[in-house]
Amino acid sequence: MKELLKNINKAFDNKIRLSVMTALLYHSKGLTFNQLKELLGATDGNLSSNTMVLEDKEYIAIQKIFIKKKPNTTYTVTEKGKNAFSVHLDALMKIANYKG
Repeated sequence: MKELLKNINKAFDNKIRLSVMTALLYHSKGLTFNQLKELLGATDGNLSSNTMVLEDKEYIAIQKIFIKKKPNTTYTVTEKGKNAFSVHLDALMKIANYKG
């Protein structure tokens, strides 16, 4: 079991970060801040702080542009993020199927 736990990624042990990664993988072209916020039912601060954690790990990319003088933030998953999330999900599946 110890071997299986090595691949659990602390960056994904939060439900918002787990949900952000799942949503962004499903929406491969990315989602805006407001789309993610609505989809996850998260507050501005909670979503912002959790996406910063994922950005610091280089698991997501954040692009900020202005549309008609209003800021617009879009999030996408990076290759590093896809790989890390895949390893994490694989570890969870192995733990779930662990027979001891």
